[in-house]
This record gives sequence, structure tokens and C-alpha cells, in this order.
Amino acid sequence: MGGTMMERNSSECLLKKLDEEIVLLDGAMGTMIQQHKLEEKDFRNEALADHPNPLQGNNDLLSITRPEIIEQIHTDYLEAGARILGTNTFNANRISQQDYSLEDYVEQLNRASVDVAQKAASRFEQDHPGEKVWIAGAIGPTNRTCSLSPDVQNPAYRALEFDEIAETYLEQARALMDAGADLLMFETTFDTLNLKAGIYAVEKLNDLYGRRTPVMLSVTITDASGRTLSGQTLEAFYLSVMHARPLAVCINCALGAKEMRPFVEELSRICKFRVGVYPNAGLPNAMGEYDQSPGEFSGIMKEFASLGWVNLMGGCCGTTPEHIRVLKESLKDMKPRMIPEIPQESSYSGLEPLRVTSDTGFLMIGERTNVTGSPKFKKLVLNHDFENALTVARQQVEAGANLIDINFDEALLDGVESMRHFLNLVASEPDISRVPVMIDSSKWEVLEAGLKCLQGKGVVNSISLKEGEAEFLRQAEIIRRYGAAMVVMAFDEQGQATSFEKKVSVCSRAYQLLTEQVGIPAEDIIFDPNILTLATGIDEHRDYAVAFIEAVREIKNQCPGAKVSGGVSNISFSFRGNNPIREAMHSAFLFHAIQAGLDMAIVNAGMLDVYQEIPADLLERVEDVLFNRSPDATEKLLDFAESYRTERQQNTGRELEWRQGSVDMRLQHALIKGISDFIIEDTEEARGSYESPLEVIEGPLMNGMQVVGDLFGEGKMFLPQVVKSARVMKQAVAYLEPFMEEEKKNSLKHHRQPPIVLATVKGDVHDIGKNIVGVVLGCNGYEVIDLGVMTPCETILNTAEQHDALLIGLSGLITPSLDEMVHVASEMKRLGCRRPLLIGGATTSSIHTAVRISPEYDQPVVYVQDASRVVGVVSSLLNPRVREEFAERNRKDQERRRRDYLERQQNRRMLTLQQARKNKTPIDWKRYQPPKPSFEGIRVYGKSLEKPERGDSVPFEEFPPVSVESLRPFIDWTPFFQTWELRGRYPSILEDSRVGEEARRLLREAETMLDNWSHQKRVIPQAVCGFFKAYSEDDDIILLQPGNEKKVLKVFHSLRQQALKDSGKPNRALADFIAPLSSGLSDYLGAFVVTAGIGIEEISREYEASHDDFNAILAKSLGDRLAEAYAEFLHLQMRREWGYGLSEQLNPKQLIREAYQGIRPAPGYPAQPDHSEKPALFKLLRAEERIGVSLTENFSMSPASSVCGLYFSHPESCYFAVGKIGRDQTQDYGRRKGISHEEAERLLGPVLGYETQTKTDPIPSIGEEVQ
Repeated sequence: MGGTMMERNSSECLLKKLDEEIVLLDGAMGTMIQQHKLEEKDFRNEALADHPNPLQGNNDLLSITRPEIIEQIHTDYLEAGARILGTNTFNANRISQQDYSLEDYVEQLNRASVDVAQKAASRFEQDHPGEKVWIAGAIGPTNRTCSLSPDVQNPAYRALEFDEIAETYLEQARALMDAGADLLMFETTFDTLNLKAGIYAVEKLNDLYGRRTPVMLSVTITDASGRTLSGQTLEAFYLSVMHARPLAVCINCALGAKEMRPFVEELSRICKFRVGVYPNAGLPNAMGEYDQSPGEFSGIMKEFASLGWVNLMGGCCGTTPEHIRVLKESLKDMKPRMIPEIPQESSYSGLEPLRVTSDTGFLMIGERTNVTGSPKFKKLVLNHDFENALTVARQQVEAGANLIDINFDEALLDGVESMRHFLNLVASEPDISRVPVMIDSSKWEVLEAGLKCLQGKGVVNSISLKEGEAEFLRQAEIIRRYGAAMVVMAFDEQGQATSFEKKVSVCSRAYQLLTEQVGIPAEDIIFDPNILTLATGIDEHRDYAVAFIEAVREIKNQCPGAKVSGGVSNISFSFRGNNPIREAMHSAFLFHAIQAGLDMAIVNAGMLDVYQEIPADLLERVEDVLFNRSPDATEKLLDFAESYRTERQQNTGRELEWRQGSVDMRLQHALIKGISDFIIEDTEEARGSYESPLEVIEGPLMNGMQVVGDLFGEGKMFLPQVVKSARVMKQAVAYLEPFMEEEKKNSLKHHRQPPIVLATVKGDVHDIGKNIVGVVLGCNGYEVIDLGVMTPCETILNTAEQHDALLIGLSGLITPSLDEMVHVASEMKRLGCRRPLLIGGATTSSIHTAVRISPEYDQPVVYVQDASRVVGVVSSLLNPRVREEFAERNRKDQERRRRDYLERQQNRRMLTLQQARKNKTPIDWKRYQPPKPSFEGIRVYGKSLEKPERGDSVPFEEFPPVSVESLRPFIDWTPFFQTWELRGRYPSILEDSRVGEEARRLLREAETMLDNWSHQKRVIPQAVCGFFKAYSEDDDIILLQPGNEKKVLKVFHSLRQQALKDSGKPNRALADFIAPLSSGLSDYLGAFVVTAGIGIEEISREYEASHDDFNAILAKSLGDRLAEAYAEFLHLQMRREWGYGLSEQLNPKQLIREAYQGIRPAPGYPAQPDHSEKPALFKLLRAEERIGVSLTENFSMSPASSVCGLYFSHPESCYFAVGKIGRDQTQDYGRRKGISHEEAERLLGPVLGYETQTKTDPIPSIGEEVQ
């Protein structure tokens, strides 16, 4: 009992130490042993004097034969600063010792090594009072692997089975812990399955001891590919072993610290445990030696610590006590990594990770590798044709399966052997094994055999309560120990659950048992509530689909975190042989089940119809069967089956207009006028007149674009015309590219000017401005690589490096993009990049660039206000004669802006949050009666992707869509012209002496496109909106569930102005405009999401594919205007539904000027600058499920042509800017949202009125500018 308590206290003491400081591991044992130049005699003692095998090189043996050497090495590392000693037992296991015929020495080797380490630790602790040393029992990977075959001719063969290595590890682990080790350290993992066997062994050890054994797990990434020797990515490895709940997850060996950097950063980001790193002393030289100096080693490691990535540090191959000593000195006052708040998400892995986030969407589980469901696969397996059976698996993955279900439940098969053999073959095929595996069987022994073959985190399909609670819990615990997730079937002791009530009851009971008694994480539970066959002719079966769909919704409600799945093909067994009907049934059933919350399903990934493309008449009959709409639904569907067909027609054609002049003149005319009708044949004619296709580009085409650029620079051409010219140029170049590629093959010389790389940063989907900038640059002779939207930092920088880019341009529209730009700039500096950086986009500004981005990078960072200025900026940055002068002028201007901004910050006078709340908007609620809307709940305008279902917590109605024509009167054209850099207000801009003619031409183009959209019905605006009873409490707005006012439906958090106001002016918050609970009034809040983007993005992509930039940008800019018009149109309808809008007599111009009562602010607006409030709005309205509008990780809406917000009705409600806020409000806001103070500061960065620990300057608010 005393030993147990002492070991627990030692473990807790280490955890405390790791949270207080970065703890050092020791360095390489082998490197230090080599310095002693030992001989064969050093590896022998009296007992081993006559041992027949050579023993030199068996370093673990030295703990017995030369313990003084090992003890001195330990002591040297302790004196250098190490506080965790790894025992000299890397190969002290039965498998590795077979090479020396010393299998029987395993216990002695481990005990001796722990004794030596303890002696060194005890002496050090005596000499250094107050210091504490921990002994980590080191366990190496052995010299064999469970996941790879040593025989290339027999990929299913394994030299080592899971049970064998698990027993080997158990023997060594027990010897280490019995000898007094404080923890176990599995290191240099190159095969995750080996490590999983080790984790399984530790679980057995825990059973023996009756307590948990602390473990550290360390992986080896073999090279820059970021994978282990057995093929897993780092994140896949982590997901595979996190069930061990280790003390720390580390990376060691194979790489030096420099090469390890991206992997340490990744592990720090994804790991919910402590993180350690102990790299080699650089990469080996030509002689296989490590020569990285302690100073260089510690310099790189220090950066990891300064970035807050690590809790433990040490060294591997080539490192010495001096490396550890210098490392310790460099880490003075460095704080350890704080474990980040990581969402509890379902996750699985093969060679690659599969995380199920809100952005993942529906998961498809390939069903064709199942002998019970695929006659083809069954036949192949019975004929022992596993090569072609692998092809079936590969086809499932290629067709889009996220996981593959594998089943060998066939009477003529040995299920255990077939599962083992096939999974070993799958492991040898990276294009298959990259996805997680679902092991499917009704036999427990087959399931367990499969688990012993998976190095990734797989899924067991399935267990149930059929045999009672005890067996259910026993199996669940074993699955947990193997690190797998589990499918739980809706079966209990009474049999299969068929009704809605029974499905929910069984699953809820299983959930409670698993989470409370076994400790299974909810995210590792997948319920299968039984998809049962319809149209059997039995009345009791008619409601099977409805029961399943409703059960899905309720299970998700009662079992938070769990996922729901099912076998879809079961639904249509009655129609076997009639594939068109079956596919339509599967697609329609999945469509509705997914809307109810179905997360995944076993399907044939290559045989699903698109729901929207199922002919309406067939769909109606299929859904009649699914939802039991009529007694004769089955018969009607069978009768209709023969008429199933789909037709698509396309008609294209353009009328010829002009042809005369030389080919050069025709090309120049086409470019200037933006005429693309004959560009291909004219380009081909020119190709015949010049020696090479490149001469066509550098000659007539560039001459024409030079004229375009000159005219634009002189203000004689406008942006819309320039974009049309670029469209023609792109089409000509695209035609010539194949000829140039052919020419390059036959040429020794090829000169091309380096490009400019443009990108919308990660998390942002807006790209109109960036696209225009790209067109303008292209028209001025620059080659542009446009990386599109949502571009990760590493992609931007890798592309720039790969193509030797001249400079990089970043764009963003939402405020979180500003932080991403800062990150890109800091990474450019870290990597020693020398390219200038351009910053642009709606939320950027010269002050933000000066205060936050420019200080992060030591090269020119230039804010580009609009496309008309980009050519001047780029030419100045690239022209050697003016470059230095321009950069210096830009630097001084940014210094002035930073100085002025900081002075304003220091002079800013702010109230405390409590003082600001006392000065809230003065509203006399006793004299006010809030208007009551005509409905409470949700409405969808257009065909909802999600059908109303019984049991919906919020009433939901569907209304006809609003046409493009209905929205046209509500379009505010002024911002449209501003997008095209035509300055002026509509309609007066049409008569402007300078830009009027082009404005009129552009308007005609836009009106024509809108006419086409209206006629073709390809653009169908969608909206979801609702009214909810609400009250305010301080700065929160609380929504109540319709029909149950005791239940809170959602909470929106507002922010309050804290700037000191002139007398009589309030410190506003949006919550001020909703009646407080204390008033006793029934107030209401409206909410909406609208989109015009359904169809627009596809149209734009079609234009881009045909190199038609003008129409691509025109479509996107019109889409943005149409979405805003819809928001205005819908606000009018909602005011009328509220009642007070019925008396409005406003024309469209007045509506656009918002000359009405009420407001519609959105998260991200100045009145509520926190974009992270959007998910609450989207979940409230189920915007993604109903109208297909989703949020990116940085809360940008997709499709981009979308608008969201809240409706306030109070006459005093108005738009305002929160401005800067104090630390007290940030803390209060984090508390109200249930997030950490640090996370609140990150979200509110643009409005912080104080300095944070991680930023030297507050971030300027959007729109805040210094003149």
C-alpha cells in the first residue's frame, strides 16, 4: 500500500513540475557508451564468460557487466540539467535479446538498469537538496514490426503477431515497474501497431497492480514527408494512441531539431496531453556521425520553448551532457506549454486522420468489402482471389468512401483467418489503408482478431445489449483497450428495436452504461438504430423509415457527442434487381436522415444518385414509400419503375459580327474591346506567322495588353473593360500553352519572368477584390499565380518558394483574416523570406497593416487600398532605381501611423464595465409594449434541404422561393460600382462626365446577366428566418423555446461601448434594445440567413474554366448585391410580420437608406465585432441543413454571396460601433461565453483597448484609421 501511494505521489509531483517548468530528459545513452571504446570483454561477466554468442553491441547488458559506466553517464546528464532519466533498457526485451540468445535475461537486465539509474538519482538528490529525479523505464520498438511484411513476395506475412509483442512488452514493463521505475517510456515508435500492443500490455499491468501506470509515448517521424516508417501521418498516429491517456506524447530520433520543427508545432496544436521533443543532434554527416554543436542544437530548441510548444525537452542520437547543459541554460525563465482547449470530436484514422467536425459533413462507409452484402466480393474471397478483393476495397476508397467496412461472416470461411489475412494485405496498400477500417462481424473472436491488425484507430461493428449488460460492458472495455471506436446496435435482451420509442430507449441505456461505467468517450460511440426493409407487404413495416429518422434526431439529443450510423442498402431489399429504384431510395432516405442528424452510413460509395437530380415524379413515389404517405405507395412505385430516366440538354451558340484587318490588328482590337468570339482562330493564325507560340504572346498579345494597361493608367479605360480584356488574353494564352509545352521539351533554354502569388488567406472565402487585382496585374505584363480562397499559410509560402515569386499578396474580408495575415508575415520572417508582402481586402487598412502586420516582417509590407493602385506599388517595389526609396517612404509612413495610433490609445479614456452598464441606452420599458410577430418559429423561403419532422423543437414552415426579379428593386447599385472602382453614387454615376458611359455599359451587362438568371432559373435565392421570444440580462440576449418558455433555446452575447461619452450619450450594447426579464414584457428577436450563392458559384467557376474573368467577377459581384438585396427584402417582410411595418410607405431608395424602424446587425458588424457568435445563429436556424450556407473555421459564410444577422424592432435600436473595450469586459465576455480569457482576447483582438501578454499593441478596430 505504501509503494502504491509513493508511486502515485511521484506521478502527481511530475505532473505538477511539468505545469511549472519545461522538464529536461537526458540525451543519448548510445552516443556516450561509444565514447568508452568498449570491447567484447566489457560485455561479459563471470556468468557470461562462456556464452556462445558475441555480445559486443548489446548495450543494455552493460548495466550488469559495467554498471559504473552507465551510472556515470546518468550522473553526467543529471549534472547537466536532466531531471528524467531513461533507463538503459532500449533493447531489454525478449524479441531483441533473441539476437544474443539472452531471452532469459530480460528481467535481470531491466532490474539492473533501474538499480543503476536509481543509484545515480539518489546520489544526485542527496547532493542537491530540493531536487527531484524521475526514472523512466525506456522501452524500444523491438527490431520487428506488426504492420509490415519482411517478405515482399508475401505482403500478408508478419514476422511478429500482436499477442507476441504484447506479451514481450508486458514482461519488460512489469520488470521495470517492479524494480522501481516511476513511469514507462515507449520511444522511437516507427510502427504504431507495435506501440498499441505496448499500450494493451500496460492495461494488463494496470489490472495486475490495481492502479494506472504512468506512460510516455514517443513517435519517430522518418523524414520530411511527416510519416512514420509504417506510413502514418503524425496526427493519425496521435489519434491511434490517445486512448492510452499518456503523461506526454513526444517526438524523437531520425530528425534533427530543425527538421522536426513543423511536426512539433503540429503536435502542440492537436495534442490534449503534454508534449515532449528529443531530437538528434542534427542529421548524420557522410560518415554517419552527428556533429551539430550544443549551441546550434539549443538555439533551435529554444525557439520551440519560446513559442509555447513543449513541456519536456531532451536529446536523442548524437546528443551529449553538454547539449543538455547548454539547452538548460537557454531555457531560463521559459514557460511550459499550456494544454489548449481542444474540442471533443469523433476521430478515426488509417494512415491518415479522419476528424469529424462541423465542417466534415456526412461520412460514407464503403460496403462492398462485405461478403454478406456483395456477391462479387464473396465470390472472390471464396476463390482465395484476394488480389482482386483488394481492388474492390480500392474502388470504394476511390469512389469517396471515408471508411471501409470489412466483413467475413460466411459459413464456408474461417472468419478469424480471413479477417487477419485481408487486413494485413490492406495494410500493404497505402491507397486503401489511408482511410480508417470498420471491422464488421457478429462473432467476437473475428472482431478481436481484426483489432490486432489495425495500427490506426478503427471502428468495431458491432456490439449490443443482446447478451446482457455484463457481456456488453466486457466487450466495450476490451475495444477501448485496443483504441477503437464502436458501433452499438439497437438490440437488447428482448431483441431488435423496431419502433421509434424502443430505438431511443435502447441507445440511451447503452450510452449511459458506456460513458458512466466503462468511461468510453461519447465521441467513440456510434449508434446504429437499425435501418429496416420497407415495402415488404407487411403493414407493421411501413413506418420503419420514419421511425429510424425520428430516432436519429432524438438519439443525438439524448446522447450528446455520440454519432449515428446505419446500413442504407437494407432499406431497399424489397427491390433487389431494380437498381434505379434502389439508388433513388438510398439517396432520398439518406437526404432526410442526414437532415435529422445521421453522421455516417454504410453505403456503396460509387452508386448514389444526387437527390436534387432524381426526377420529381420518381422522387414523389419514393418518398411516398419512405414516409408511408399512402397504402398503395409500394405498388405505385413498382408501376413507375420502368419510366425512370433522366435527360439533359445543352444549347450554345454565338452570332458572328466582324472580320477585317491584319491578324495583329485583329488581336489588338479584340483585346481592347474585350471580344472573344474569334480569339482562338486568330491566335492560331498568328501562331503560323511567328516562329514560336511565345512570340505570339510577347508580340501582338502583349502589345495589345500594353495598350490596355496604358489606357487604364490614363483613366481612359475602366476596370470592367480591363477585366474583359484579360478574359480574351487568358483564352489566347490557354490555347497556346500546349504548343509552348511541346516547344519546351525540344528546347534547352526557357526564360520566364517569376510570378506574383496572390491568395485569400485561410478561413476566408471572399475573393472578388483579389481576382480584380490579379486581372489588373496580368494586364500589365505580370504573371500571376492565384491560389484562390481558404489558402493555408504553408501553401502560400511553399508556392512562392517553388516558383521564386517576386512578391506575395494577401487578401481577406472578415476580421479573423487579419490574424491569419499576421501569422503569414511572422512565418515569412522566420523562414528568412525576402519578398515584399502586399495586404488588401475590405477589412484591412493602412493602420492595421502598420500596427500589426508590418512589425512581424523585416521586408516591405505595403497596404494596397484598391486595384487601381496595385500596378504603381508593384512597379515601385520591383524597380531597382526607386525600390529603396519607396520602401523607406513606406516604412516611415508606417512608423508615423504606429506612433499616432499608440498616442491615441494612451489618451483613450474608458469607463469600467460596471460604469458603462449604468450608462446604458435609456429606455422606459414601463411605457413601451413590444410588438408581437404574427408567427413564432422558423420559416424557409425556397425548397428546404431539410424537411419538417414531427418532434422538431422549433416550429418550421416552408414558403415559396423569392425570385431574382422580386429582389431587383432592392439592389443597392452604389457598392456594385465601387467594386469595379467606378466612384460615385447610383443613379447619378450614370450621368458622370468621366465614368458615366462605362457605368451605363456595366449596368447593362449586369442587367443582362440578371435577366439570364431569372430566365434560366439557375440562381434561386434562399432564406431561413425566424422570430423567438427573448429577454435581456445584462449584456446577453436569451431566446426561449417556442411553446416552452422555461427552456432556454439560445443565448447571444453582446458587447458594450466603454469609451467615455459626452454628457447625455449612452454606452450602448445590442442587448439594450431587448426588454429585460425584470420588465415582465414579452419581447422578440428575429434572426435570418439569406444567400444568393446557390448556383452563382457554379456559374462563376464555369466562366473561370473558360478563362472569362469578366463574367466570373461580374457574377460574384452581382451575387453579393443580390444577397444584400434579399436581406433588405426579407427585413421588410419581417417588419410587416411584426406588425409595425404595415404602415410603412417607403420606396426602394428609402429602404436602401434604412429609413425605417429597427435594425439588422450581424456578428462581425461594428455593433458586435465577434464573428464567433455566428455559429449560434446558424445552429438556431439550421442554416446549413436547410439552405446550404455553412461557416468556415474563421466564420466566413460559404457561399460567399450570403448575409446573416439579427432583427431588432425597438424604435431606439440603432447601428453603432462598440469601439475599444477594457480587460474587465473581455474577462466578463469569456465568462459569459464559457471560454478562457485567452480565447476571448483572441476573438476580440480588433477591439481590445489594452495590451495583451502575446501582443505588444492592441489591434486596430476595423475602420479605425490614422490620417
